[in-house]
Amino acid sequence: MSKALVFAAYGGPEAQELVERPAPAPGPGELAIEVKAAGVNPADWKIRAGQMGSHWPLPAPMGREASGVVTAVGAEVENFAVGDMVLGLAAKGQGTFAKHTVLDAAQTVQKPEELSFADAAALPVAGATAYDVTHQIELEPGQTMLILGAGGGVGLMAAQIGNVHKFTVIGVASAAKQELVESTGATFVASGEGAADRVRAIAPEGVDVLIDLVGGQALRDLAVVAKDPSVIISTADPTTVQQLGGVAVVRTREGLEKVTGVAQYGLVDPQVTDRYSLDRAAEAVAMVEAGHTAGKVIIEP
Repeated sequence: MSKALVFAAYGGPEAQELVERPAPAPGPGELAIEVKAAGVNPADWKIRAGQMGSHWPLPAPMGREASGVVTAVGAEVENFAVGDMVLGLAAKGQGTFAKHTVLDAAQTVQKPEELSFADAAALPVAGATAYDVTHQIELEPGQTMLILGAGGGVGLMAAQIGNVHKFTVIGVASAAKQELVESTGATFVASGEGAADRVRAIAPEGVDVLIDLVGGQALRDLAVVAKDPSVIISTADPTTVQQLGGVAVVRTREGLEKVTGVAQYGLVDPQVTDRYSLDRAAEAVAMVEAGHTAGKVIIEP
């Protein structure tokens, strides 16, 4: 038998429960793994809350990304074998807050020896998103990249990637995350009222790309500092960014492989700051839902 965190109804955290179940078997194009670590993301509670549609059959398993060891290989899967250490995204209908799960082989890569399982588990969602959003618009060294929401898992990795490319990176986040944001090499700007003016003081001619990880009014307030609306890219609010003249992030299949290589050589630190056991998975989700995280939250079964 195995364990997994599921939600039995759409709504608040009271619908979550840790259940016993048989270890799932892989279908075609899938890999079964023993989970060593799973990353927690805002999407996890937003799915449970019904903010991303209500098409998940209930009870629905929680968690989208994990690292672990392959225990079984489904049909039509090549380049993976039992015993491989991997990281990737959950297969359709599966969740990663579990002792065992099934990954989508097409969105899974081998885990380099240099990466811990905890760091690897932070890459399939946050890392790949950070890679894609920082490469969607081509910048030259010295040009300015503004990150709204720089203190979270995606933002911290995006700032580090910008630093690797020698961009001038400005990170907007809450005051509590100043030290963490500055550790990436970014210039910190406090979020909240007056943030656009504080950015203007650093980049009076405007920014060459604005990466939005927050959305809503915060995005509207900062959009004025972009040199052109077309250079605003959002991972959080496709409706608002399109109203402003920007675009939503474009996901690629190459993003995970690329960011794994960057992390392998120590150029990006996933910034894992909090670890929870599977029995405390609900606490991990609550911490992310409350917005109290600085860096990446990991569940280690």
